[in-house]
Amino acid sequence: MKSHNTIIHHQQHDQDRAFMADLRAALVSAPKLELTPEARPGFDALMRQVPLADAVDYETSSVAGIPGAWCSPAGAQSDAAILYLHGGGYVLGSSAAYQNLAGQIAARAGVKAFVPDYRLAPEHRFPGALEDAIAAYKGLIALGYRRIALVGDSAGGGLALALLSRLQELAGAGLTTPVCAAVMSPWTDLSLSGVSMSTRAAHDPLLSREILAKAAALYLGNQDTDTKDPLVSALFARHEGIAPVRLHVGADEVLMDDAIRYAQILSAAGGTAEVHIWEGMTHVFPASLSTLIAAREALDDIANFLRQHLT
Repeated sequence: MKSHNTIIHHQQHDQDRAFMADLRAALVSAPKLELTPEARPGFDALMRQVPLADAVDYETSSVAGIPGAWCSPAGAQSDAAILYLHGGGYVLGSSAAYQNLAGQIAARAGVKAFVPDYRLAPEHRFPGALEDAIAAYKGLIALGYRRIALVGDSAGGGLALALLSRLQELAGAGLTTPVCAAVMSPWTDLSLSGVSMSTRAAHDPLLSREILAKAAALYLGNQDTDTKDPLVSALFARHEGIAPVRLHVGADEVLMDDAIRYAQILSAAGGTAEVHIWEGMTHVFPASLSTLIAAREALDDIANFLRQHLT
């Protein structure tokens, strides 16, 4: 396989610069996001503010016993699907909260998306989330979907990439592997060793090393699991033979290097990765598509990438 690693930098739109300045000013006095179970209602309410996409049906359902939500655009392909793994530090998030964002991607790509309610920490620690993601993926295959793309954001982005490597390892048993993966602000390194954890700390109004370390501890619990376990941190997984990956990340994120280093390692293993770095943007900025030009452009790029591999 010919390796390909491209880093694309996007300049900030003037309109977006003004909005981000106002947002940062508002966040100065706002409580800092905590990745704890108590924050679940507020986090879900925030994610529900993503506008609904036109001509998309939403249905609460389950796949292989994993509850979740289907987002089905009108005229969607019959044998292709997106498995969308939501963010929230493995502690927060739900299909009900994320169906709007997943529906926006599904509508743009013209493909159905399933958002599973994988088990959350600390009630269900590692490897519960990964086991549910594997089950949901196998369930989609059992339903007749032959071309499946993995999509996710933040912790869900890291989970999607860990799943991508794990499914490649299972391919020897005859399992159909994903055709591609697209992730936004992925958390690929729970050991928090990226340089941007320090260099972007003063620029990131949402996340910090301390916040992420607490979430990682809730996810792993008191187990002896290494934060560099490849099933925990996709950065340290095997990358040989896996499908093309598209990554979008803000330049003002402490997780910026989680995306860049993943793409570099994937490329070194012979894979194809393209990283889009957006000036002035913060964590999972594509969710702000009602206000940010960059968000709409990032979602359109993800959709074009998905269509390329799913059709």
